[in-house]
Amino acid sequence: MSNLPSGLPEKARSHNVLRLAVVGSVIIMIAAGGLFYYASRAAMQKRQANNSAETLVSIHAHSCEPNALTVPAGRTAFRIVNRSERAVEWEILDGVLVVEERENIAQGLSQVINANLMPGDYTITCGLLSNPRGTLHVTPTAESDASAKARPSMVAFIGPLSEYRVYLSSQSSALIKAVTALQQAIDVADLDQAQAAYLQARVVYQRIAPAAQRFADLDNAINARADYYEKREQDPGFNGFHRIEYALFDQHKVDGLALTVQRLQTDVTGLKQQLMAQTMAPEQLVGIITHNMRSLAEVRSNGEEERYSRADLSGFAANLEGTRKVIDLLRPLLAKTAGELLQRIDAASTAFGAELDSLKTESGYRPYDQVANGQRQQIADSAKALADALDGIDPALGLKGL
Repeated sequence: MSNLPSGLPEKARSHNVLRLAVVGSVIIMIAAGGLFYYASRAAMQKRQANNSAETLVSIHAHSCEPNALTVPAGRTAFRIVNRSERAVEWEILDGVLVVEERENIAQGLSQVINANLMPGDYTITCGLLSNPRGTLHVTPTAESDASAKARPSMVAFIGPLSEYRVYLSSQSSALIKAVTALQQAIDVADLDQAQAAYLQARVVYQRIAPAAQRFADLDNAINARADYYEKREQDPGFNGFHRIEYALFDQHKVDGLALTVQRLQTDVTGLKQQLMAQTMAPEQLVGIITHNMRSLAEVRSNGEEERYSRADLSGFAANLEGTRKVIDLLRPLLAKTAGELLQRIDAASTAFGAELDSLKTESGYRPYDQVANGQRQQIADSAKALADALDGIDPALGLKGL
């Protein structure tokens, strides 16, 4: 019922109703503004709290700031800010091995690397491959000491690790053979044969890419893209697979590739030696395939990898093949302790495989420049779903936090 006096003229009553409506609207706006202010303040305080927990690193054209870091053992968030004029990467290395990395950080933007680090001294790379490397010192904590003491028995993992070593040996031998065929095609200046040999060699490489990418210097020599060299494709240091790909598929020539393919042959031979020489911890076995799937989802699904040949899909399929190898090696352990997780992993693996299979033609996978943006996003989503499922393996097997 209205609270307005009934004796007022109709026009006056309408005027009063309008005034009340305006006053009410103003009150609501003030209240909403207050709520927005307090929500904004709370969000800003939360961001500041998060940022204060992050170790900030700025990448400039030819250096990082700072380039000498000290952090406590355990989980550390590094916020990498790209202040250079091109997309760059940042890595943490333990000797020759990559511990954590973030690729393709766009100009003017930042990304966060969440690293779980054990005590010790590490090396950090910064932007261009020619830039000076920095240092990272990780100090022990009570938690890291306790984690080392609580490490589970490794007996159960001997079989999977040994079988994966056999797989790496056979596949790296196949890679050496494939690069030899590529070298022979280049030596006789047969462009068509060289293109076919390149594509075959890439498939073999992508099966073991998760393990190969642990070796920073070898991976840079074998697989670095032109972006990470100062003069890009014209840089004299640009070598490896992608230098050959650029000549064969963009320039359509084999001239001048003899020394490049010889060096590639030396490097893939050295890769096999390193794969056989270096031991791998159980948590690294899962970590390398998870990282590979996340890289596929976040970077390579955009067409970054095979930008001249457009053979990305066959590489993705080979990545999935290598990932499934590790899943199968751990299947008996997971079946005993984490059957539901194993079902989720298998479902994600099957879904990703079906997504790739839908892009096959009679002659093989579709060139990636013929894959629509929506389909590329579906590939990224499928790879991410598989990576998310794989993340559950270490906790399920008692390896979390090691």
